[in-house]
Amino acid sequence: MADITLYRLQACPFCERVVRRLQELDLEYDSRFVEPLHSKRDAPKRVAGTRTVPVIVDDETGVTMAESANIVEYLDATYGGEA
Repeated sequence: MADITLYRLQACPFCERVVRRLQELDLEYDSRFVEPLHSKRDAPKRVAGTRTVPVIVDDETGVTMAESANIVEYLDATYGGEA
C-alpha cells in the first residue's frame, strides 16, 4: 500500500502535473478519482477542507495539502527532487 493518496479528476491538467512529478520521483501513490461536479466532491473536502483538486495525503509525513504548485514543491523538498 502506498503512503501517498492523490485525489484527482480525470484529464485535469493540475492533477496531471502532480502525477508527472510523483512518477518522476518514482513514488508509489494511490489515485482516488473524485466526482466531477464541484459541489459533490466530498472526499477531498473531508480530508483537506477543500473541494478543489488535486489534494494529496502523505501518511508517511502526516501532510495533507491542495494546490498543484504547492504539492510539487512539497514533493521535491521531501523526496529529493530538483527545485
